[in-house]
Amino acid sequence: MRTFFTADTHFGHMGIISSCKRPFANADAMDEALIAQWNAVVGSGDEVWHLGDFAFRSAKAPDAYLSRLRGRKHLIWGNHDAPQVRESALWASSQQMAEIGLNGHRIIMLHYAMRSWPKSHHGSIHLYGHSHGNLPSDRQSLDVGVDCWAFRPVSLGEIKIRLAELPERGGVS
Repeated sequence: MRTFFTADTHFGHMGIISSCKRPFANADAMDEALIAQWNAVVGSGDEVWHLGDFAFRSAKAPDAYLSRLRGRKHLIWGNHDAPQVRESALWASSQQMAEIGLNGHRIIMLHYAMRSWPKSHHGSIHLYGHSHGNLPSDRQSLDVGVDCWAFRPVSLGEIKIRLAELPERGGVS
């Protein structure tokens, strides 16, 4: 089993295409590309943590997307996740924030970027979405949204490579 992270898919949301300059003609084309990209990297036995804004203003029910996506899926609530998204029975879990241990790393997940988080001064990693790549990341804090990662979920290995390329975290303990 592998673990992946993603955020800000905005399934069904036509407006996100222009606001984030996504290369899709319409929401249906975007949705199909996001599903294909997800399923290209995620296997049925894998886990995926979605850090919010799963679907927004979609004419389709959240389960129409969730049922097509591989893996055991967890939701961290985003500001655009309506109750019908948060309460789908197809989520393995649904919560505002989560903290997990993975391969010796403590990972703190929230839809929003934080300046400080539990165990940040002891090397924990903070993953977030919401900003669509518009906030600077550092060696401990990273945007895992689809706009930053070729419209697909990413593994901890990929995250660690990107974190190593970023500046050290400054001044907050």
